[in-house]
Amino acid sequence: MYNKPMRNKKRLVLNYNVIFQEEISGGYSVWVPDLPGCASQGETFDEAKGNIKEAIGLYLEDASVSSVQSAIGQIKQFFVPVSVPVHFTHG
Repeated sequence: MYNKPMRNKKRLVLNYNVIFQEEISGGYSVWVPDLPGCASQGETFDEAKGNIKEAIGLYLEDASVSSVQSAIGQIKQFFVPVSVPVHFTHG
């Protein structure tokens, strides 16, 4: 049996913040703010999570190595709760 030599590939694990939205009609929509146009959905939270992981992988397959590498460590995101008082007029 002939074995081909394996290429020396580097493995990189990237972490992204994703936004999940529970839909009124059921299921979840999910998107990645750092990857424009990268979105998915699922009937359950776990399905939506699996689908967005797949979508990110496909998105990154089409991205150039330099664009992925240049984005690593440059984007700093955080979530902050914001309270907004709302006054309704009756009329």
